Amino acid sequence: MGYSLVGLLVLIADIYAIYQVLTSSASTGAKLIWTIVIVLLPVLGFIAWLIAGPRGSSVNI
Repeated sequence: MGYSLVGLLVLIADIYAIYQVLTSSASTGAKLIWTIVIVLLPVLGFIAWLIAGPRGSSVNI
C-alpha cells in the first residue's frame, strides 16, 4: 500500500504541474517541452518544474 500512495501523490503532483504549465503565459514551445519532461520523468520533471518552470507572474529582467 505504501508504494501505491506514493504513486498517487506523484500523479497528483504531475497533474497539478501540467495544469500550471498549460495555463501559464509561457510560449507554446516552452509549454510543450515542460509537459513532455513532466510526463516522461514524473518525479524529476516535477522537481525541475518547481525549480525552473515557467512562472506566469515572474518578471524577466
